[in-house]
Amino acid sequence: MGELDGRVAIVTGSSSGIGAAVARKLSELGCRVVVNSSSSVAAGTAVAESLPSEALYVQADISDQAQGRALVERTVDRFGRLDVLVNNAGWTRIVEHSDLDALTDEILRRTFEVNVFGTWWLTRAAMPYLRRSPDPNVVMTTSVAGLRPVGSSIAYAMSKAALNHLTALLAKSCGPVRVNAVAPGLIDTPLSADLTEQHAAVAATAPLRRSGRPEDCAEAVIGLLRNTYVTGHVVVVDGGSSLL
Repeated sequence: MGELDGRVAIVTGSSSGIGAAVARKLSELGCRVVVNSSSSVAAGTAVAESLPSEALYVQADISDQAQGRALVERTVDRFGRLDVLVNNAGWTRIVEHSDLDALTDEILRRTFEVNVFGTWWLTRAAMPYLRRSPDPNVVMTTSVAGLRPVGSSIAYAMSKAALNHLTALLAKSCGPVRVNAVAPGLIDTPLSADLTEQHAAVAATAPLRRSGRPEDCAEAVIGLLRNTYVTGHVVVVDGGSSLL
């Protein structure tokens, strides 16, 4: 018997990186997992097929309300319930913070459409089903950029700050559904593979002397699911970099 046998989870943005690691850890513990991505269909399907427990891949762009609702409905149609929603999907484009003109309206709009509006719409659609679960959970993947003036762009940092506060607001308003967040620092994923200097700087200065791994974030998600008396909390996963 797995620790999470019988439970059903949606993990958005789970075709690679942090989302894929979260999906795998949930599945290893017995959870039935819905893997999702907006465009990486082959990769998402491969992740779902590789999981040890029953899984389903659903393509959906959460910035489109109809697609987000369809993601939730397909999950419930297939598995009959929803216990965990991991809001991991996100979008960014690197823009130097000092170059205000380079942060175009298009970049700002797209960043918020996915990271904030999409997360809000999907969580709202999922909430009626989560309320039926004996142990309902929402976990947001945010960022240390939502807590400190860092990040790939000002728009990205703003969006993650919004999600950190949304975590507290939903936790206060939607109990007994527990709502928490994991805020990673620099994580070694395909998206950060080209950030060689940044990885080296973290390894040289962070108290734990390395960049994070997707599995570090997955363990944080599982820890939040296990502790049934924690809600509204943002867990920083950055090897101590934010202490500097």
